[in-house]
Amino acid sequence: MGWTDESLIIPHLQAGSDAEAITTLGNLLYQKGYVRDTFVAAVLERERTFATGLPTPEIQVAIPHADVEHVIRPAIAIGVLDEPVKFGEMGDPDGTVNVRIVCMLAVTQSEALVSLLKNLVSLLQNPDILRRVVEADATEIAAIFNEQLSNLEEV
Repeated sequence: MGWTDESLIIPHLQAGSDAEAITTLGNLLYQKGYVRDTFVAAVLERERTFATGLPTPEIQVAIPHADVEHVIRPAIAIGVLDEPVKFGEMGDPDGTVNVRIVCMLAVTQSEALVSLLKNLVSLLQNPDILRRVVEADATEIAAIFNEQLSNLEEV
């Protein structure tokens, strides 16, 4: 079992803002039973304080998430935006990033979150993988992420 599957992936996500992208992916996780009804509000609140946009090469990414108490079981929902939206830049309160790929994390243990974030950031620094994700369908995107994160199982 991997971290994601095609039912958690939106290959042509339409969103006019970071909040809209977060809400769409968060609602998907909620409908599939991965997160509590508090999850979307918690992610939006956290994003205001701790922005998650990564200024990765060529194709920018955001990794929004919420604290573990809002999560029922672990998963990653992924949206590939047809048109980029601005997310705040991680570590730079004044910076913004034009994000194309949103990886929303739902994790039930804090230690697992740290490990997953580290591995994801490393994976998302690879321009070849980012190009593959942007051009792929949901099945291929799930395969790419599950293959790259196969060594990471949540305890």
